[in-house]
Amino acid sequence: MAKGPVLIDLDPEEPVADVALAPPVPDAGEPQGKAMQAAARLAVRKPSALSRWFWGLAAAVIGAVVSVAAWDFVTALLLRAPVLGWVVTGLIGALLLVALIIALRELAAIGRLSRVDGIRRAADTALAEADLTQARAVTNRLLAFYNGREDVRWGRDRLAERIAEPFDASDLMALAEDELLAPLDAAASREVEAAARQVATVTALVPLALADVATALAASLRMIRRIAEIYGGRAGFLGSWRLTRAVFVHLVATGAVAMGDDLLEPVLGGSVLSKLSRRFGEGLVNGALSARVGVAAMEVCRPLPFSDRHKPSTRSMIKRALAGLFSKT
Repeated sequence: MAKGPVLIDLDPEEPVADVALAPPVPDAGEPQGKAMQAAARLAVRKPSALSRWFWGLAAAVIGAVVSVAAWDFVTALLLRAPVLGWVVTGLIGALLLVALIIALRELAAIGRLSRVDGIRRAADTALAEADLTQARAVTNRLLAFYNGREDVRWGRDRLAERIAEPFDASDLMALAEDELLAPLDAAASREVEAAARQVATVTALVPLALADVATALAASLRMIRRIAEIYGGRAGFLGSWRLTRAVFVHLVATGAVAMGDDLLEPVLGGSVLSKLSRRFGEGLVNGALSARVGVAAMEVCRPLPFSDRHKPSTRSMIKRALAGLFSKT
């Protein structure tokens, strides 16, 4: 048998796959700001009549049980150790006194919010009717409302000196905005920007389920409460929740809470927004929606309606709030 090279037939080479020809990855859709939308649904959800009855009866039963148990405990302790019994009685009395003070503060906070709402409605009426007399009455109410606040003392004094100068209702309201409310608007805008940054950062960096929803709701509650305090509302717990619900009801009714990427495109650019990771894009949309909620809260908590010259720009606020989180370059 002759020796020589052995030829081995090889299979034809497989064609190399071209990555450029690969089908595109299915798009999961544009960021929608689901955390803020979920927070809005939680804030505006009305409990059913059955659930209100349940929680009302549960609170009554628990209150009765706790009261009877405390009474039995104190009376038994007075029989066994009179001195210790009187000490415990004093502690329970102090607890009830603190609870009463908290309840009175909540009522005062709700009354102050109602006072702000009354001033704003009177200002709307004065502007609609172009009534200078009503406008001056509103301005005097505004000066009385902010009496004693040192952070607006200079503007309050300037407004009191110039209150007789304007001869038109809109000019007088504009003067009140310039002298008294402009510093408060700037402080409220900073609170909105801080809340938008927080919501955007947590949504983008924390992958835990429901963490972004909890952060969005907590940040919105804190932001709305701070805005109310800046404008003089000083909302308590119940007042803050009432304000939050009013703001979200307005946003849900107008459909504003369902949009956010439309505000980001002029800031980031449409091509840049489309290249973001979905998680980071969701964070930016949630931050944009938080800013929109903040602007609505400013409109609700402000004693005077915004004029066109002082109305805050949501896009500008978003640009300032998210400037540190993203760069076009």
